[in-house]
Amino acid sequence: MSQSAGACPLCKAPRFGPTSVAGTLTPVPGADEATRYIPATPASPSFDPDATYFAALLGLVVEDVRVDYCRMRLPWRPEISQPFGVAHGGALSTLLDSSVVPAIGSGYETAVSFATVDMTVQFMGALRDEDAVAEGWITQRGKSMIFCESEAIGARSGRRVARAVLTYKVSG
Repeated sequence: MSQSAGACPLCKAPRFGPTSVAGTLTPVPGADEATRYIPATPASPSFDPDATYFAALLGLVVEDVRVDYCRMRLPWRPEISQPFGVAHGGALSTLLDSSVVPAIGSGYETAVSFATVDMTVQFMGALRDEDAVAEGWITQRGKSMIFCESEAIGARSGRRVARAVLTYKVSG
């Protein structure tokens, strides 16, 4: 896998580098323990560990979580493609949006509610027959608003396929 130029703007780790999970990860109930993990920190006061959430339906895999940073994978499978054989933009958008959620949650000692209020996605290339890997990071935290960015690449090719700028509202 190729590395993207530079380092994470916050933690200075190499972008799309080797996995080094900070903190404990817990397997998602009913999922394959080797590949399906969620952060063990409370992401939401209404989190139900026995429920199947949308990210699990897509098969998203958390690979690394640090304060204000997350790396997440969308494994390739035919069901995420559109009729022309490339990944559907909605699947990539979900990956970009979901990759910042653990990054946001990593900054709180107790559970808080937060939701996407704005998301701008730029699709930069097609993804075909390979996993997508996204990195999400926080660019600025406020009391009630959090500003984030995320970027997705093809895991094998290293080609950038999409990026997003997101704003989240924190409800406390």
